[in-house]
Amino acid sequence: MLSGAPSSTESVKRGPRLTQVGVVGAGAVGLAVAWRCAQRGLRVSVYDDRPGSGASHVAAGMLSPVAEAYFGEHKLTALLVESAARWPGFAAELAEASGVDPGYRTEGTLVVGLTADDLAEAGRLWSYQQGLGLPITPLRPSALRDREPALATRVRGGAVAPGDHQVDPRRLVAALRVAAERAGVVFRPARVGALSEVDAAVTVVAAGCGAAALTGLPVRPVKGQVLRLRAPGGGPPGFRHVIRGYADGEPVYLVPRAGGEVVVGATVEERADTEVTAGGVLRLLRAAVELVPELTEYELVEAVAGLRPATPDNAPLIGALPGRPGVLAATGHHRHGIVLTPVTADLVTELIVTGEPDPALAPFTPDRFPKEPRWN
Repeated sequence: MLSGAPSSTESVKRGPRLTQVGVVGAGAVGLAVAWRCAQRGLRVSVYDDRPGSGASHVAAGMLSPVAEAYFGEHKLTALLVESAARWPGFAAELAEASGVDPGYRTEGTLVVGLTADDLAEAGRLWSYQQGLGLPITPLRPSALRDREPALATRVRGGAVAPGDHQVDPRRLVAALRVAAERAGVVFRPARVGALSEVDAAVTVVAAGCGAAALTGLPVRPVKGQVLRLRAPGGGPPGFRHVIRGYADGEPVYLVPRAGGEVVVGATVEERADTEVTAGGVLRLLRAAVELVPELTEYELVEAVAGLRPATPDNAPLIGALPGRPGVLAATGHHRHGIVLTPVTADLVTELIVTGEPDPALAPFTPDRFPKEPRWN
């Protein structure tokens, strides 16, 4: 139970505050929390002076619990798998509630290696993922090109992860905002400098990298540069699957959209600026073209950089903040914010309504780090 916070929907409704739940941050996670809370009958306000302008705006939208399963992250992988399983129902419900198609696609993901060294590196990870019982199947080069003829003939091999899907984060944010507004959520165009500015019985901090200044939690920015290309002639891209790969040691992903867009990403830089650099663009384009040569004819329509909210163990911070009654964190999702949106929203909403944390939250609570947080 949240110390000092209402323990049920009814007790929240009787609280003295005008707003029962205040959500700080209007990215995908914050909007989903607000929508889910409003669906449960709570009065909700969302505080953000630039809704949808943070990491969600830059994100590629890969829903990749398998391809994103890395060594030593067993508990995080389990959460990714659980949230990915919720995505089909979540996307359908959201589309119906908002009238906006969030761009959910299920063609699956190909993971490829350009060189023998690239393939060996990828193969070690596939073995680990298969050992966890995750659905990923190695393929010979001919089988890869049967699925995607646009792949370069130099590609030495790869694997298919059929359950790794995608969604368009910009459409997702637009859909969540409409659904939240229709459910009665109030949007307050304000930048929150201190949590005392939020008039609510329960405050949810879903402010991405901004959560560090508000709570003192160990959330740091990790810069990612991303490109958006467009297929020539206004048609769809020449490939359907998400393609993740290694090209001479350089990791890259290619995410095709039905409208002709291809998202190419992403750099991983331990820095806090959002400048697009020539070097970053060069690395991404060179690797992308090595894997799918036809991209040389695509139009470069956008180059943008964003900041992932990372934590020391790469896992999110979800749950009650120690020493601060009535305050919850829903941040620190690093590169997994979009795939973890449904499960984060569900777990946070259930915690607010019932006062009882789901056991799934135990590995991700904010009190797992020894440093005492500071409060603003």
